[in-house]
Amino acid sequence: MLAGVNLPVPQGKDVGGAFQQIPLCRSVSQTGCVIAYASFRANTPPPENTRYGRVQGEGMMAACTNPGALGGGSGELHAYLLSRGGMVEFGLGEQKPWVTPEAVETPFVSVPGMLTAECVSDKNGSYLAVTVHADPAGKRVNDIAGDVVIGGNVLPEWGLHLIDMQEAMGNLLDIARAESKAYLAAAKAK
Repeated sequence: MLAGVNLPVPQGKDVGGAFQQIPLCRSVSQTGCVIAYASFRANTPPPENTRYGRVQGEGMMAACTNPGALGGGSGELHAYLLSRGGMVEFGLGEQKPWVTPEAVETPFVSVPGMLTAECVSDKNGSYLAVTVHADPAGKRVNDIAGDVVIGGNVLPEWGLHLIDMQEAMGNLLDIARAESKAYLAAAKAK
């Protein structure tokens, strides 16, 4: 699981490039594969000077496997995000209270139904486009922290790199469980 990494693969292929023998994961029952992506907000795609989602080499692209839908398309991300505070020292900024008037007492919060993602390719790269589904009528906050912010300014070339793992942590754990079961079943069948 290489979240936030620019892993080169040949355009339109699941194997080749940086890993000559290891394909991209396209199913939870697939073993010996890799999950790789760099995430950006869907409404703020990578700019021309992006740090993520782009690789060097003719006919190569940055790998994108969507933890919410390994087979392709859009899927829900099961995030575990910081409930308060933040990583101010890394430019993440403060997270507003998740719900009002109650306070979240745990260090992390799960936000079911709030995030979906889809792998997208455009002129600036191949990336995991994350959509935040706000509900202004609901009790929950309508946005997430995750952008790199310096001096009050968002640096769009970083995308959501600071939360690449956290935004899909529940999905990645589910995938690891399913792939472990598939591996053990195949080993037992031998």
